[in-house]
Amino acid sequence: MVIKTFEGVINTYMLSRPMCKECNRHFCAVNYIREGVRHYRSLCDHCGKKKKKFRRLYSWEKAGYQKKSVCDVCGFNCVYPTQMLVYHVDGNLTNVNFTNLRTICLNCVEVVKRKDFKWKRGDLQVDY
Repeated sequence: MVIKTFEGVINTYMLSRPMCKECNRHFCAVNYIREGVRHYRSLCDHCGKKKKKFRRLYSWEKAGYQKKSVCDVCGFNCVYPTQMLVYHVDGNLTNVNFTNLRTICLNCVEVVKRKDFKWKRGDLQVDY
């Protein structure tokens, strides 16, 4: 059965869907269907997309260290912050003293890898 409204056509199965808790205008999005039973999210698609994504902070960011715009090894001046990485000089990812942290460019990453530096990259390792 189809019902016509000012917003368009609504199927009868949509009448059983809950309304969004945030905007109270749109129907909640379907989360998953298990054993023939539909389970709904608490928000509609519009409100769900508006929510900000959670970004994990690294231990060096929590300590207040900020990436520099100049490489500590070669002096390269970056245009974008993604061109720089943070390394731990002593290899201990829990040591977030500013004297232990170095900002290096992506070109110097290969130099650090090939030479016998004990530096560890702080962005990819799990650190607490």
